Amino acid sequence: MKILKKLKKLIKRIKLSNILFYLILALSFILIFVCIYIKESFYNVTVEQLIYSMKTATGTSDSMIIGGVIYVLPRIVLLFAIIIVLTLLWKRFVKIKSYLSIKIKNKNFVISLINPLNAIIKLCLGVLVLILSVYYVYVSLGLKDYFAANQKSTYIENNYTDPKEVTIKAPKEKQNLIYIYVESLESSLFSNENGGNFKESIIPNLEKIANDNISFSNTDVLGGAYVPYGTNWTIAGIVASSAGIPLKVPALDNANSYSGYGEFLPGAYTLGDILKDNGYSNYMLLGSDATFGGREDYFTYHGNYKIYDYDYAVKNKWIDKDYHVWWGYEDKKLYEFAKKQLLEISKNDEPFNFTMLTADSHATDGYLDDSCERPYDNQYLNVFHCTDKMLSQFINWLKKQDFYDNTTIVITGDHVTMQKDYMNLYDISEADKHYDRKVFNTFINSKAKADNYHNIKFSTIDIFPTTLAALGFKIEGNKLGLGINLFASQNTLVNELGIDALSDEFSKVSDFYNKDILQGTYKEMKKKQAQEVLEKK
Repeated sequence: MKILKKLKKLIKRIKLSNILFYLILALSFILIFVCIYIKESFYNVTVEQLIYSMKTATGTSDSMIIGGVIYVLPRIVLLFAIIIVLTLLWKRFVKIKSYLSIKIKNKNFVISLINPLNAIIKLCLGVLVLILSVYYVYVSLGLKDYFAANQKSTYIENNYTDPKEVTIKAPKEKQNLIYIYVESLESSLFSNENGGNFKESIIPNLEKIANDNISFSNTDVLGGAYVPYGTNWTIAGIVASSAGIPLKVPALDNANSYSGYGEFLPGAYTLGDILKDNGYSNYMLLGSDATFGGREDYFTYHGNYKIYDYDYAVKNKWIDKDYHVWWGYEDKKLYEFAKKQLLEISKNDEPFNFTMLTADSHATDGYLDDSCERPYDNQYLNVFHCTDKMLSQFINWLKKQDFYDNTTIVITGDHVTMQKDYMNLYDISEADKHYDRKVFNTFINSKAKADNYHNIKFSTIDIFPTTLAALGFKIEGNKLGLGINLFASQNTLVNELGIDALSDEFSKVSDFYNKDILQGTYKEMKKKQAQEVLEKK
């Protein structure tokens, strides 16, 4: 009973002003620490990417969300503990006389101002902290640039080559395609000798594969592709390298963002579409939920891919229904499943396009399999080192298969890593560090050749026509989408404009993109956006 009485007294003493003050502080601290967590966890993340990812959160790795909670919650608790202690010390040792005495007609009226003053001061202080926290987020995440990007540009329209209106001729003997997207794989992982940022290569096997085969580079040694605006997260990177365009969708649309419209970039004519129309069967293997980020929609509506994702693996008893590691299942299993599927698919008469997407090297810190070696003190470097070993073993297995000679293999990163502290891991001198990081690329068994593969400024958008050329396709004018066939030694958009200016143009509103690429889905998004606004009112 005594405890209940004390509790009742405590509740009575809690004032509305105090509740509002601490709620405002909590909101402010959450904004600040979530922003810091994003900046520390992900490299060069954009507002558009954050909005897109949050609205397509189905299938995301729980570790990212749990990591955020673990990062934010203790810091807020610690700050509140400090504030409470300071408040108690203030009340204990600081005495402020807050009475105003007013004398009227020889009568003294004493008016206590302590309660209203305290309430006003607290609320003003709370609002000030909230304003400062919002400003911090505004500056830190580049919201100024994001809102400024709403200006219009005709650059995409002026430089776009519609693949549907170009003559694309398949070779008489069609090559199979195995396309491997390696999560966050970039050329900085090479040795310093070969253009990377480490004294000894973190990915020595892939470095050798790149040297022994075709690998386009922005330098006179190994290098890679620039990553312009709208191409720097997984689905956007896939769209760039297989459709030759950035992924640009309105930020304010329905809860699932750009999916569930019955179409995905309906105006685009992609690698999958072209191969399907030329008699290929398309397949997609990934160890996560394909619905995340609209990947299922993209590969379904562009090439009618048969999708083997995490859910497929569960339903077909490749893995136990309760099995869930990292984003679904780990890359070690992905390669084993790929071998089984390729052995089956290769028995068919038609040529195939077998696309894979790894996940172990996803930020933050990646997934380190128990079987992996650990030569480095840092987990993320160990993950890449293990990825290198697993992928090279898979390539060696492919070389022993009957279908290898008739198969072109393309290995690229989807984008550069978002690991925030990644550049601090470089173990070479500051003068040798290359901060304009590039995406890894290599082409094995390419049917196309070029006189030069070095000192070419290009982006992931150029991989689209280049992949078709590697398969032996002839492309009228060597341009598809916004990409250039790199085997043709023609000027790329990056070479003409520079990566910063190109990214700036891509960030602007393109009426052409909305009308001709998004087509009806854009209208549907705008309708749903307007409907949501009305419902909120």
